[in-house]
Parts: sequence; C-alpha cells; structure tokens
Amino acid sequence: MALGLSRRSLIAGLPFLVAACQSQKNSTIQAGLSPLSDGTPDYTLAYAPTVDGGFSLPAIEYQSFDPQYLRQTVYYPTSYPEGTIVVDPNNKFLYLIQPGGYAIRYGIGVGRAGFAWNGEAVIRFKREWPKWFPPDEMIERDPSLEKYREGQEGGPSNPIGARGLYLWQGNKDTLYRIHSTNQPSSIGTNASSGCIRMWHQDIIDLYDRVNVGANVVVLA
Repeated sequence: MALGLSRRSLIAGLPFLVAACQSQKNSTIQAGLSPLSDGTPDYTLAYAPTVDGGFSLPAIEYQSFDPQYLRQTVYYPTSYPEGTIVVDPNNKFLYLIQPGGYAIRYGIGVGRAGFAWNGEAVIRFKREWPKWFPPDEMIERDPSLEKYREGQEGGPSNPIGARGLYLWQGNKDTLYRIHSTNQPSSIGTNASSGCIRMWHQDIIDLYDRVNVGANVVVLA
C-alpha cells in the first residue's frame, strides 16, 4: 500500500516538477544565460574570456564570489515599468525590471561617487569603450593622472571599462555613471572610487538590453 501511494504521489508530482524545471530554465534564458541540463545557469560560459571591440577580456572567477552577485532572474515586484533600471548601492545590486514582477539582477561594486547621488534620471548617452576623464580632485591626489586630464582612451586599463551609461536629469549631467571595471574583485564591495561598477560581461549584457532614454532609479 505504501509503495503504491509513493508511486502515485511521484507520478502526480511529475507535472509540477517538470513545470518547476522549465520555469527555472526559462528564467535562466531570460537573463541571457545558457542553461545546463538541470536548468541552472552555465556561468562558466557566461563569464568566459571574450573579445570585444578588439580587446581581450579575461574570464571572471565567479566561483570566488558570493553567488548572489552573479547575474540571475529574481522575483522583484515593483511599480516601476518594464525596462527601468533600479540601482541599490547599499546591497550592491542593479535590477533591470522585467514583466510579471521579475527582474534581471546584477552584482555591482560601489565607489564613493556611487553613494554621492540618488534619485531618478535617464540614460542620456551610451558609450562602448569610452574615454575616462579623472576628476580634478583625483588628479590633485595623484599628479601622475595629469596626463589623462584630456581623457584616457578606451581600453582594458581604462577605469570605465567596456561600456558606460551616463545619467542625466533634463539637461543636467548628474555625473553618475554605470560602467564596467578592470578590477573584478571590487564587485560586491565598497570600492575606493567610481560610481557603479559591473563585470565587463555583465555590463555588455545590460548595455544591449537598454536604450537611450531608459529610466534609472538610484535608491538612497
């Protein structure tokens, strides 16, 4: 009797198990990740070395990080419309709002400038491998940066990294940036400088998903 019940319970539960696996697989694909046979994300592929814009980008040693900072789809009910970026500097997350109460979540690192501003803005410009312009106060602290006063050309050694998203309010530049970093270990931490840092592979994914004019909300 017990064996019969067990078999019937297993058979009855199979549709729910299949549905759960399919849901996990769909969520994985939604985040731009290839699923493994069990539906979990193939992070080895997602964070593999790549070539972008003629530059070689190293693999991310994702196993060394808390899994919460890896790109993934999460339940995130909110009143913000689909396509909105929500930045949570304190918890080191960036959310791209998706339909149905979900979001693609990315891990971030936050520099001092990342805590200096909060509010709502729009992406006024998107740049691939942008120039980096060190602030005057940074040049004062480190005179060796004087050579970059007119800008450091884009490349792997550039602190802005592979992509930059520039946030404006109306005709005013907030000086707030979402960009990638050449210091991957800074993700999930309070970095010494910069605004919102992401892994190269993650900001390339985000960059391709958002358009100029997209709304950005930076939480206090």
